[in-house]
Amino acid sequence: MARADQALAKQRAEQDQAREATMALLREVRRIEIQTSRLVDQHLSGSYQSLFKGRGVAFSEVRAYEPGDDVRTIDWNVTARTGEPHVKLFTEERELTVMLLVDMSASLDLGSTEADKRNLVARLAATFAFSAIRNNDRVGLIGFTDRVEVFVPPRSGRKHVLAVVQQILTHKPRSRRTDLRVGLETMARLGRRHAVVILISDFIDAGLAQTGEQAGFERALKLVRRRNDVIPVRVEDPIELELPGLGLVAFEDLESLGQARVGLFDLGGRRARRYAKQVAKERAGFEGVMRRLRLETMTIRCGENWQKPLVAFFERRARRMRR
Repeated sequence: MARADQALAKQRAEQDQAREATMALLREVRRIEIQTSRLVDQHLSGSYQSLFKGRGVAFSEVRAYEPGDDVRTIDWNVTARTGEPHVKLFTEERELTVMLLVDMSASLDLGSTEADKRNLVARLAATFAFSAIRNNDRVGLIGFTDRVEVFVPPRSGRKHVLAVVQQILTHKPRSRRTDLRVGLETMARLGRRHAVVILISDFIDAGLAQTGEQAGFERALKLVRRRNDVIPVRVEDPIELELPGLGLVAFEDLESLGQARVGLFDLGGRRARRYAKQVAKERAGFEGVMRRLRLETMTIRCGENWQKPLVAFFERRARRMRR
């Protein structure tokens, strides 16, 4: 009897924990919605349409020809039927597809500030998604590690966007590793129509300090770039850029937990300098790829005002596209 009571008490405790975790998640998703919606309404809604333009045209109506109209737009069937010249009018197809390519690997769990990289990724994805649905565009998600973990087909609407944000926050990846080429190649196979592709990652495992891996990443990115407007967004934590002088420290690779031994490292001057040199090499490789493909990137750091560089990016691109 006592054993049955213990089992029942344990079950109730687990249910209470699950209920509290669900409520905490809903509160976090709601906070993200409020924060990003305010940002979109106050700063981004005006520049979104000039930043992302539809690439097609659709027939609108026929009207009588007026001096100065392009003769190539004459509708010869209506002209023959009425005996008066008429022209076709077209409007730009405004609806776009915004695809979020989101790195879901274990390295995003790093957080030396009040929030980890995964939470920052969710806020960035939500901002782009809410900007899109404000303009009746569709939003889809490809979440990847070294395989495609999540695929959400493009749709519009607030409930859909909230479901996408929840997926990013809660998904437990089957793999802890990263291969950005997997997400890019999946997008290339799906890309029948022009889309705006937001690639959000820390780009740690792009192999950009190694020539062969760099070439593979660049080829995959170029493939997606042919048909789509690609915006790479890099998220990073301050501790990734400069190691603190803590002396002898135990490290474990977030993407190899349970498969690699804990390593002891002396964070003294020589190792810190070597690490800084490796980081600089990797960043130079990433920036080189972006320059060759003429892609403008955004870098956003945990612990800093993530909205400011996002707003500046929108405004800068909108000004350039209006020229």
